[in-house]
Amino acid sequence: MSARVVVGGALVLALGRAAAGPELPSAANTPETPEAEEPQIARVEVVGVVPFADSGGDPRLLPYGVQTLDREALRDGQGGNLVATMARRLHGVNVNEISGSPFQADLTYRGFRASPILGTGQGLSVYLDGVRVNEPFGDVVNWDMLPEAALGRLWLVPGSNPLYGLNTLGGAIALETRSGLQDPGADITLSIGEHGRRRADLAYGMRGADGWHGFAAATLFDEDGWRARSDGRLGNLFLKAGREGERTDWQVTLLGGRSRLLGNGLLPSYRDEDGARAPGLYEEDRRAVYTFPDRTRNRLLQGAFRLTHRLAPGSELTASAYARGSRRDTVGGDVGDEYGDYVEDCAEGFLDDGSAREPDECAFTREQGAALHPASLNTTSTRQRGQGASINLAHAVRGNRFNVGAAWDRSRVDFAQFEQEAFFTAARGVEGDPLEEREPASSVTGSARAFGVYAAATLALAPSTQLTASARYNHARVGNTLTTEDGPKPHESFTYRRLNPALGITHERGPLTWFANIAQSNRVPTVIELGCADPAEPCRLPVGLQSDPYLKQVISRTLEAGLRGGDVRSGFSATLYRTVNRDDILFGRAGASRAGYFSNFARTRHEGADLGAHGQWGAWRASADYSYLRATYDADGTLFTGARTVQVGPGTPIAGLPRHTLKLGLDWDARPGLVLGADLQAASHRATQGNEDGLIADADDADDARRADWSVRGHALVNLHARWLPAPRWELFARVNNVFDRRYETFGAVAVDLFPDGRLLQPHAGEVAPAHARFVAPGAPRTVHAGVRYRF
Repeated sequence: MSARVVVGGALVLALGRAAAGPELPSAANTPETPEAEEPQIARVEVVGVVPFADSGGDPRLLPYGVQTLDREALRDGQGGNLVATMARRLHGVNVNEISGSPFQADLTYRGFRASPILGTGQGLSVYLDGVRVNEPFGDVVNWDMLPEAALGRLWLVPGSNPLYGLNTLGGAIALETRSGLQDPGADITLSIGEHGRRRADLAYGMRGADGWHGFAAATLFDEDGWRARSDGRLGNLFLKAGREGERTDWQVTLLGGRSRLLGNGLLPSYRDEDGARAPGLYEEDRRAVYTFPDRTRNRLLQGAFRLTHRLAPGSELTASAYARGSRRDTVGGDVGDEYGDYVEDCAEGFLDDGSAREPDECAFTREQGAALHPASLNTTSTRQRGQGASINLAHAVRGNRFNVGAAWDRSRVDFAQFEQEAFFTAARGVEGDPLEEREPASSVTGSARAFGVYAAATLALAPSTQLTASARYNHARVGNTLTTEDGPKPHESFTYRRLNPALGITHERGPLTWFANIAQSNRVPTVIELGCADPAEPCRLPVGLQSDPYLKQVISRTLEAGLRGGDVRSGFSATLYRTVNRDDILFGRAGASRAGYFSNFARTRHEGADLGAHGQWGAWRASADYSYLRATYDADGTLFTGARTVQVGPGTPIAGLPRHTLKLGLDWDARPGLVLGADLQAASHRATQGNEDGLIADADDADDARRADWSVRGHALVNLHARWLPAPRWELFARVNNVFDRRYETFGAVAVDLFPDGRLLQPHAGEVAPAHARFVAPGAPRTVHAGVRYRF
């Protein structure tokens, strides 16, 4: 620890970061350093019409606002990670730290999610070099399996863009890797931080004769974690080789990775006792863990090939193919079903038949309590394999651009869940009962096939007016075979079809560009949702498959309009948008049981505004981003949050999403080669899951329902950062997050606290009665990270 403090303390005197734009000249820079090339790279910006083709278009002509992060902005995140960089630099992006691990973050954009949490409704598609990385089982995104050291550019495409394929409800994230052609030479980045954080990013690019090129990158990460029992580690390796010819280019890539991450979940913040708030474990120690273990192991191997052939001036054909295999194994300590049913029913105040329960009926003797297994040790095993291919023809003539193409993907999933009766230790850990064997709970073998054909055109109606039109037809088939405690279920499969159009226009008037766009996309149900969609055979989140009746596909429509102007040195953008999901898939309660099922919900709505501005004045650079989001349910319905049944209606807020978000950044070139800066991230309060209706417990009589505002409060964080180039090729950097060590939360949920005062709740006569509590996802305290980068 002393070494970290010495390095961090020396650099804190020059707190700052790398600016997202081009490097400013300094005495330390020489023509051989990469910074000298940055202004040229930044001006050559092309956004892909589809994520799996080399051809693209000028973002100024797009009828929506695309946000980008270049190589320098992405490299700035290597002391932290990609998700944190996106949350800090892109408007409309927020992070819920539900799991507690930095590489298991729940990212939202305009209220739509890209998350590694199984059972979460995903609404963002994510691509790496044109390969879709949303996993087949649940459409989850494993951020720990992305090769951050190899990334060269990121595009965040908003709205229900049909050309980005299935699951692009609220937007798409497209990542492109570096190559030896653009990034010859090597760079090594080493960083350390508090709580045992250590990270190494290595990259080497080679540009040979006759167009041959190669690139290799690796990331190693290890930390103890700022919360108890939250250590994690990961490693990945990325390789790319190819050749650029006069008319034909090709490249082949290989990605492998593995990780072992510990998530620590939510902490009880306070509970209700006769109308008063009794403090919980979070107030006592925000670094604590409620129960453990909660371990996830990921493995990935992916290979891809891309070929681009220039048929004639302005015409280009791109073909690609990939194969991908992943493995995910989890171990989780949870409350046992029998014990959880008993305690939660007591908290609800009713018996299994729905009749009212008197307080003394919740008591049981110590002998009865000892006969129950209060805990369960749950393990899961997921194996996923996928293959796909795509082809795209792009043609440009007289200011008009045309694209036609097709994409095909298939995947296979094997999932199994096991349970073992267990007990809680004094430290709230879960240990399996050695006298009890691990029993299979459920399993599924599933497959999915998706085929899409599309066409797009950008037409110059006038020198300053462009019309963009596109359409994509999706055909998907999802099938699975479930096995439960009662044996295997009959094989079932479902087919989904949809034609999704989009139409937009841009108009340049002086220094301003006005734009408007309307688009539609769809998402088909995942295996996890189809496997828990029968109210007669409900399941428990996040897994526990039972049966697979039909679910409708989700249809999303986005209407947005706005204006933008400026250049790299200064500019602004303003966008108004509205996205409506029809037949959204949500989790509902099955009767009076503690289980539920997925079902279609008539309508949800996300609407808001994104405003952004940046400028550079001499040695100063500043940026400001503001986002307004109103994400609500837009129909009457019933949700089951795991502890409560919530009645929602038009206007009921969706949990976990702040209405107001503000991001400010300021950088100062204090001297040649030294950049100092600060940034601020502020978010308003957000609704707590299970408290969306303003209640904290269910009751048959509405007059007896307990009302309370258990929303997660807003917060504002100040971060400092610095970058110093002491000599050619060398760079030192440092970052201090949450400078004022603010206590804040990013997500909340209502649940029963089984450990009031830190010990297992045993509702004997005279002891504390079970009650609902507000659980929160604690935000990280003040942390210092520092590192060194060498380029040659």
